[in-house]
Amino acid sequence: MIPTIFSRRLRHHLAVTLLLAVTSLAQAQGVSPKQILIGQSITLQGGKNEYGMAVTDGINAYMQDVNVRGGVHGRQIALKTLDDDNKGSQAEANARQLIEEDKVFLLFGSIEGGPSNAVMKVTSQLQVPFFGPMAGSPTLRRPHQPLVFPVRAEHRDEFRVLLEYIRTTGGKRVAFFRADSAVGLEHLENFKLLCKELGLELVLDLPFNSDVSDEQLGAMARRIAAANLQGVINHGSAGVYEKLIRLVRAQGSPTPFMAVNSGSTQLARRLGELAHGMLFAQVLPSPWERKTDLTREYQETFKRHKPGVDFSYGSLEGYMTAKALVAALRLAGPSPTRESFVQGIYKAGSIDINGLRANYQPGDHAGLKLVDLAIYTRDNRFRH
Repeated sequence: MIPTIFSRRLRHHLAVTLLLAVTSLAQAQGVSPKQILIGQSITLQGGKNEYGMAVTDGINAYMQDVNVRGGVHGRQIALKTLDDDNKGSQAEANARQLIEEDKVFLLFGSIEGGPSNAVMKVTSQLQVPFFGPMAGSPTLRRPHQPLVFPVRAEHRDEFRVLLEYIRTTGGKRVAFFRADSAVGLEHLENFKLLCKELGLELVLDLPFNSDVSDEQLGAMARRIAAANLQGVINHGSAGVYEKLIRLVRAQGSPTPFMAVNSGSTQLARRLGELAHGMLFAQVLPSPWERKTDLTREYQETFKRHKPGVDFSYGSLEGYMTAKALVAALRLAGPSPTRESFVQGIYKAGSIDINGLRANYQPGDHAGLKLVDLAIYTRDNRFRH
């Protein structure tokens, strides 16, 4: 029989050992008594990517506000951001550095399909949560990724809304402008299925590479102008899409162009008059209107932390996704681990974002289903 005093010492020793082990694990996962370290690989391209910079402004505005109010369970949220330059290889390297060297708690908030998929590859391998990729890639949801938690709706839902509009207005013939990549091919398959379901004809599939030349875009523009289309839809790459639209309009073609939400504010502003009448799918409410609790809060917080910076869909998406992340961190409890982060989300079943609900359950990380249509008007505004 163990003497009582020895038993007490043994229990104390085991308790201290367990506490040290738990503390060591938490710090290895980016959690200290005063801070939670979050990692982010995002497409900024040295400040030249306007959409990425807008998203970053929205994220930072919300994070600053949270930290001023005491953070999450007494810990400040620290965000380490690396620029992936819209390259999958760089996004993959960034993700490895953030997890293996910088010891972040989780990965958060990439944009663009290629880089987001590269980050997902690493987080899946290293078993680290990836929260709030702001890309519409189908691979972020199918096949199911148990550690990936998208917030925004996917491009497939945006394609459906745009194609349904074409059908209801009497259109039949459409074209799809997409990246010549594995993700682009998956978007193409979804696009084909939707066209079949809605009784539309996909007349032109227009794949392009990141280094597409003006001559190649010119050839696409001539095909579009000659094809009698009732709609051209993209899946991102706003800068390249802008060039294509300009080339088609230079030929005098009235072909209707439509776009998904990614970079929509920047695309419309750069096109100016050429964007008048363009229809956009949006996965957010209007950032300029005050019709929802989310946009009213966003406007007030954004003006406080980013005075003089214009509202945009990009900054609202960054703000909304950061707000969802902080809500998920709160669900992880006062002693967060990666496991408690995931289980906290599952236990709640959904994350409330000012009345919008992002839904998550084992086997189905749906996030939000919100998709709206907005037209860019002659007074240079988006009208929902």
